[in-house]
Amino acid sequence: MSSSLPQNEQALENHVKPKRKSAIATFFSNLSRSWTGLIGFIIIMTLIVISLIGQWITPFDPYFAEFSKKLLPPMTEGHLLGTDQLGRDIFSRIILGARVSVIIGLATALIAGLIGTIIGIIAGFFRGWIDIILMRIVDVTLSFPFILLVLVINAIIGAGLRNIIISLAVGGWVIFARVIRSEVLALREKEFITACIATGVSRFEILIKHIVPNLFTPIIILASLQIGTYIIAEASISFLGFGVEPSTPAWGNMLNEGKDYIFSSWWLITFPGLAIVITALGVNLFGDWLRDTLDPELKGE
Repeated sequence: MSSSLPQNEQALENHVKPKRKSAIATFFSNLSRSWTGLIGFIIIMTLIVISLIGQWITPFDPYFAEFSKKLLPPMTEGHLLGTDQLGRDIFSRIILGARVSVIIGLATALIAGLIGTIIGIIAGFFRGWIDIILMRIVDVTLSFPFILLVLVINAIIGAGLRNIIISLAVGGWVIFARVIRSEVLALREKEFITACIATGVSRFEILIKHIVPNLFTPIIILASLQIGTYIIAEASISFLGFGVEPSTPAWGNMLNEGKDYIFSSWWLITFPGLAIVITALGVNLFGDWLRDTLDPELKGE
C-alpha cells in the first residue's frame, strides 16, 4: 500500500503539470492568431518553394523564344499569362524570376546585417573616437538616397547577380549599424551589465556572453523588414538596366523589357509588377508581425 502512494503522487503530478510547448508549436500558435502575419508567412514560404523547384514546374522553357507566338494575350494557346515580345512564356519567366528575388533578398540581408551588426557593436560598446569615426561614415552614407547610391555602385562595378548583391549590401549595412549601436548603448545601461563591470568581468566576456545574445531579436526583426526593401531595390535597378544580366528571367528585367508595350500589351508589365508587390507585401506583413511578437517593449504596451 505504501509503495503505491509515491506512484500515485507522481502520476497526479504528471497530470497536473502543464506540458511545455516546443518552440515551433509556440511559433505557429502565435502566428495563427494574426491573419496578417499568417498571410505574410504563406506568401514567403510559397516564394521560397517556387524558387527551389521553379525550374521543374515551369510549363514552358523560360528562355525559349518563339517569334510566331510573340505578344500573345493571357489564356491563349496554353500560355496562362501570355507571352512577351520574343514569344517567351511570361508565367514561366515569373516563376524562375522568384529565385533571383529570394537569393538577392536573403544574401543581401545576411551580408549587410553581418557588416552592420559588427560595426554597430564596435561603435556602441567601445564608444570614444571609434564610435565618432564609424558614425560619421554612417552619416555620410545615409546622406545619399539609397537607390541612387546602389545605382552608382552597380554602374561602377558592372551588372550581374553577385555585383548587385554587393552594391545593395554596401548601401544597406548602415541601417543595421545605427539600430544595433542604439541597442548596444541601451544594453550597456542595464543593471546586469553594470553588475558585471563592478565585479571585474572582462569586457570581452561581457560582449560575448551578455551583449551579443541580446541582439539576436532586433537583428532578426530588422533583417525581415529589410528583405522587402532589397527585393524592390533590385527590381528598380534591373528596370534601369544596371541589375542582373538582361537574359536572366528577373522581375525587374521583365518590367524593363515590357515598358515599351505598356499600352498595347499590358500583361508584359502587369504580372511582373504584381509579383513584386505581392512579395514585398508578404515580407512586410510577416516582418511587422515578427516585430510585434518578439519586441518586449511592444508586448508590454
